[in-house]
Amino acid sequence: MLLILKSTLFRAILGFVQVIGVAAVAAAAQQRSQPRPDGIPDPICSSAQAEVSEEASYLVENEAAMKRMMLDMAARPTGDIDRDFVSMMSPHHQGAIDMAQAVLRHGRNEQIRRLAQEIIVTQQQEIAAMRLAVGDPLPPSMPSPTQVAKSPERP
Repeated sequence: MLLILKSTLFRAILGFVQVIGVAAVAAAAQQRSQPRPDGIPDPICSSAQAEVSEEASYLVENEAAMKRMMLDMAARPTGDIDRDFVSMMSPHHQGAIDMAQAVLRHGRNEQIRRLAQEIIVTQQQEIAAMRLAVGDPLPPSMPSPTQVAKSPERP
């Protein structure tokens, strides 16, 4: 029972922090979109606004991945410790995959993008290994999604 309460509290705090972060990014975007007093377009603000928009898109995707992961990890114990472990760790690994895909869509740092690709591959392998270890069937084979389409507003 204490574990469920701690988990619920953690999810509530995590959700609150994520909402605050998205609100702060939105407020910054709105502030940057205000015209300059002299009426001259500000190329720095335009560039900054595009970056804020990109970050806001990333934060929305990341928040959705975190919420989905936290909900899916809240599995009811079955009495089979190994199966319970797999049922909680698989969504945790899938959350890492979803967050890595968001970085591939929105991130610019090539080192981080390569790390995200590695995360996707290794987390998929670990999910498969855990499922096999408890006798669960594997999902249909598909290519590893390490090359994610870039978002439309990204150059």
